[in-house]
Amino acid sequence: MESLPTTAKPERRARSKPLYTSKPSIFMAFFSCLAWLYVAGRLWQDAENRKLLASLLQKNASQRPLILSVEDKLQVLGCKDLERRIVEVEMDLTLAKSQGYLKNQLRQSGSSSEPSRKLLAVIGVHTGFGSQLRRNAFRGSWMPKGDALKKLEERGVVIRFVIGRSANRGDTLDRNIDKENQSTKDFLILEGHEEADDELPKKAKFFFITAVQNWDAEFYVKVDDNIDLDLEGLIELLEHRRGQDGTYIGCMKSGDVIAEEGKDWYEPEWWKFGDKKSYFQHASGSLIILSKNLAQYIYINSASLKTYAHDDVSMGSWMIGLQATHIDENRLCCGSVRQDKVCSMV
Repeated sequence: MESLPTTAKPERRARSKPLYTSKPSIFMAFFSCLAWLYVAGRLWQDAENRKLLASLLQKNASQRPLILSVEDKLQVLGCKDLERRIVEVEMDLTLAKSQGYLKNQLRQSGSSSEPSRKLLAVIGVHTGFGSQLRRNAFRGSWMPKGDALKKLEERGVVIRFVIGRSANRGDTLDRNIDKENQSTKDFLILEGHEEADDELPKKAKFFFITAVQNWDAEFYVKVDDNIDLDLEGLIELLEHRRGQDGTYIGCMKSGDVIAEEGKDWYEPEWWKFGDKKSYFQHASGSLIILSKNLAQYIYINSASLKTYAHDDVSMGSWMIGLQATHIDENRLCCGSVRQDKVCSMV
């Protein structure tokens, strides 16, 4: 019996897949090699630098001290001579301040090369914008005007009304003062000071600064415009005091420090005057006289001088720390009943 033919399926041979590597993998491997080479190079370079630096430090350590003194540094920089000169100048300045506050006479602004004649006194009558009627009354009584004012200056006494500038520079107030001064020529205008009732202590400071800059005098006198002066009596008093350095002259007083805000003569910094709240002795603000070297002290140290609420207290605080002679002159007590006083309340 014949077998039926069968159809046999041929066996399939397993085909092996070809091996291949992707391009991104090749690039990653390449860059990894580069990074490894870079890091290895840097580490090797840093090691060489550290080795070189260590050798240099070891070499220099045997030649130089580990810590340079100030003297060594100055010697290296060539500053020893400069340091010595600075010390000498500082010593000279300290000595000058302790013996009159300036070693040589201050150069006066606007002065010529020839020495000018020293005046007896510069009298500054502190006034305000609304006091023209009072100024006119003074010019017609104790204060000379015109040619008489010039003749008084020939005797060695300069008198000026002292005033600052308006808060609104160049306004009607300033123009009126300039116009009045053009006519009378008897003002000392403090260009750097703003005229205000609560700025009177600073005004006193500016007066002495400006007066010292403009005139060389034995004395500098601050006068309020609420008093009348016996001018000849004041000149006689000053003549008697000629040559007395370090003199702080006035009607000396003390009194309570007012700590209640809103009251007359309130002092915002009342707590600085001690537990008893009493002022130190100081000249009344109506009339204060300073000798030349004390006025120069204010001029030199103006930036560091503290001002309080009242001008007379402020000036007294400046004088209390100096070797100044406080002279209590009863003839300068304008409210007293003495017959020989040189001032009286208006």
